[in-house]
Amino acid sequence: MARRWTAPAPGPVDTWTFDEVDVSPPGPGEVTVRVHAAGVNPADAKHVARARPGATFPVPIGYELSGEVLAIGPDAIGGSGELAVGDEVVAFRVQGAYATEITVPARDVFAKPSTLSHPEAANLLLAGTTAAEMIQVTRVAAGDTVLLHAASGAVGVSLLQQARDLGVRVIGTVGPDAADSAARVHRYGGIPVAYGDGLRERVEEAADGAPIAAAWDAVGTDEAIDVSLALVSDRDRIVTIVDPERAKSDGFLWIAGARPESARFRDIARARVLELAASGALEVPVARTYPLADAVEAVRFVMTGHPGGKVALVP
Repeated sequence: MARRWTAPAPGPVDTWTFDEVDVSPPGPGEVTVRVHAAGVNPADAKHVARARPGATFPVPIGYELSGEVLAIGPDAIGGSGELAVGDEVVAFRVQGAYATEITVPARDVFAKPSTLSHPEAANLLLAGTTAAEMIQVTRVAAGDTVLLHAASGAVGVSLLQQARDLGVRVIGTVGPDAADSAARVHRYGGIPVAYGDGLRERVEEAADGAPIAAAWDAVGTDEAIDVSLALVSDRDRIVTIVDPERAKSDGFLWIAGARPESARFRDIARARVLELAASGALEVPVARTYPLADAVEAVRFVMTGHPGGKVALVP
């Protein structure tokens, strides 16, 4: 039998259960995948921490994975074309990736970029499509200078690389004593600046006279948002993925994968993110892997906010 992590009811990660389950054979338009790695994201825990509109418990945990096709249902065409048993694939916007096997809609299954290992590929699409949407909604283009908060995090690293591919200059905030974070930002083409007192002035100095065309917030602190508002003249070119309340009160953008418009865009963006990874233009730094049985420990580590890279579960 397969094994899978499930949230039986709204609550903390300690309440999750690791169960034996029967995986249904693929029906029309479906495919069964043996999971080689599952991506671990803060959203995995946040989305089941409390009751949400439309959510029905129990809820299988995990949105993205990398693995191998085991079986293919009738009329099942993958997101990147025909599938065959044995193909290495990734799947994103699925439910229940923290598992040894899973049956999912074939449209959500794509060829795994050969440039990435399974733990890397399992962490590509949630952060990558979030970053792509942040770029899209702020109308960023070649030649722009953009301010990025939490530049060394998972979404930040993807933003840095996607922006570099577009010819966009990024100034990225990092911790004042975080040499590793600053090095990561520099590695992926950004200009690191330390947050803290005087952040606005440091950003302006790094910009060297260029206007700050847009701001991407992946941290949600008052400092980050205040500096963004001070430096970006058009509030429709400031976006947060963290603080909807400030976005509403101050009149700038907020996006989230659960919002219908975001979900539609991110589904479309999957192909482009995979293409960038396959070309070598988009890497996924992995900090740690954990056995699937240690999922609760892995999620706790990610929720500390400073994992130093992505985390994957390996069955």
